[in-house]
Amino acid sequence: MLGGIPRKEGMERKDMMSKNVPIYKEQASALEEHAASDCKVLVVANPVNTNALILKEFAPSIPEKNITCLTRLDHNRALSQIAERLKVNVIDVKNVIIWGNHSSTQYPDVNHAIVTTPNGERPVKELDTDDHWLKNEFINTVQQRGAAIIKARKASSALSAASAACDHMRDWVLGTPKGTWVSMGVYSDGSYEIPKDIIYSFPVKCVIIKSGRHKLKLSLKNSLQLV
Repeated sequence: MLGGIPRKEGMERKDMMSKNVPIYKEQASALEEHAASDCKVLVVANPVNTNALILKEFAPSIPEKNITCLTRLDHNRALSQIAERLKVNVIDVKNVIIWGNHSSTQYPDVNHAIVTTPNGERPVKELDTDDHWLKNEFINTVQQRGAAIIKARKASSALSAASAACDHMRDWVLGTPKGTWVSMGVYSDGSYEIPKDIIYSFPVKCVIIKSGRHKLKLSLKNSLQLV
């Protein structure tokens, strides 16, 4: 779901809410009337968490587990920051987490992040002991990256957002690599002590079962699973 009022310089995602609510109510009605009940929906237009919740409320025949929103862009940005900092390839970094909203209130989490090195996998926090950077510059850069891009190019992210949407759907359909999770905005059932009935970014594992169908499995001990 790409349609929505674009974010402009100086705007927070919440500033677009009043204009996007009627758009997503209309799109939800179209989905409810015409879409297959087992379709999978990825919301990209901001504010993604709110827009996804509107879709969920106004397209009740689509299972809540089949409506997600894009926080993979923030996830990819976090991976990139870590890779640049440690002078490794992005592909060698995994298991960062984006908690919360795709907005400046999100929390990029490296506490479980891992880097593949010639000597095996190492926690990011062992390889970078500069706690000040991890708790300040890293978090602020990921949180504010969207605003920095708008300031630089006078428009929102384009290719990086498209790439993140492709990453999101690829992992949702084909499954996440073993031992890896990604960040996805999904409907909360109260796991991780997050309030129920909101769209929130969690660590998610996508696992394919033999029937090819997916179902949402939540656990306080493990990352969320889209099975």
